[in-house]
Amino acid sequence: MIRVMVNGAGGKMGREVVKAVHNDPELTLVGGIDPTKAGEDVGSVAGIEQLGIKMNASIDEVLDTNKQTDIAVVKIEAKDLPALKMGDSNQLKVGEWVAAIGSPFGLDNTGTAGIVSALSRNLPTDQYMPFIQTDVAVNPGNSGGPLFNMKGEVVGINSQIFSTSGGFMGLSFAIPIDIALQVKDQLVKDGKVTRGYVGVYIQQVTQDLAESFGLKTPEGALVTKIEKGSPAEKAGLKAGDVITALNDRKVTSSSSLPMLVSSLRPGTKAELTVIRDKKEIKLDITIGTNSAADNSASSADTHRLGIEARVLTDAESKDAETTGLLITKVSKFAQQSGLMAGDIIVSANGKLMKSASDLREACRSDQVLLLVQRDGGRIFIPVRFPKK
Repeated sequence: MIRVMVNGAGGKMGREVVKAVHNDPELTLVGGIDPTKAGEDVGSVAGIEQLGIKMNASIDEVLDTNKQTDIAVVKIEAKDLPALKMGDSNQLKVGEWVAAIGSPFGLDNTGTAGIVSALSRNLPTDQYMPFIQTDVAVNPGNSGGPLFNMKGEVVGINSQIFSTSGGFMGLSFAIPIDIALQVKDQLVKDGKVTRGYVGVYIQQVTQDLAESFGLKTPEGALVTKIEKGSPAEKAGLKAGDVITALNDRKVTSSSSLPMLVSSLRPGTKAELTVIRDKKEIKLDITIGTNSAADNSASSADTHRLGIEARVLTDAESKDAETTGLLITKVSKFAQQSGLMAGDIIVSANGKLMKSASDLREACRSDQVLLLVQRDGGRIFIPVRFPKK
């Protein structure tokens, strides 16, 4: 017996599909999705007898999903289905050939190929995902399709592109299959994804800071503040420490630390390599969990906009005659969106900004309207995030 759920079951076509499924002895209707009819009986909406099946508002109410990683787990009642062989995304090399299969613009079973351009790419829109960057042609309709190595093994799930036109421009990004399988295991076992957390505020190490802290290169994450009672405090981390590695995995920049921490499950014993007083030391830390917004791994300063920002001090707020978040650093994406270091984000989508979590919440949708104070004046800046 095939179980069917109808998306858009409240529309004209959806109602006809519900009727057809209900009348087919080989099919079993298990649900319908329509935000305007949520809670109503699927049968009543379709104009047939009540079926005792309530309409859902969205697919997220039906599937186990993790929005941060863009992964959902779907249970299929079937046996002996063909399955693709899983590869090891950790074995990928820059320059290696890969291929994608999908349905761009509705053209089923389209194959494209290219090379791996970069690994562990951290994007301003997804700071916890170490994306595989490729030049494989990926367009709307490819998302969710497999990325193969030349052995025919799945090494990634095509997720998104960077584009100014809405179409492919040579920059496509895939979720490593190792990460996808980790998320799948957590969703199946626990019904949710729990991310690691250490509880530090960090900033990027510049060349000047590197010289001041005795570093040969401007790498690592500079700790600016320790959250009280956090795993970082218990481990003995201090403001002014520079974290250069986690479990021997190099911390190349401040943006890479949240990604590394979030890949570890709470309760994991880990080792931090830290530069303190120009000397390298090792600290043992037990990764914690944070139920706050985003299950934040470490940095409360960076988020989807690709900026580092902090709340204005009382003195700064008085001088600027406003409240909000002061942007201290901007990525290329933020610059292209019109943001500048020194800008004050007063509000987002009409809501006054009182904390970094307020801004992260406002940036969950596909676009956000920012009210920014710059040089004493105020301007609105609309920001549209890359399509997935």
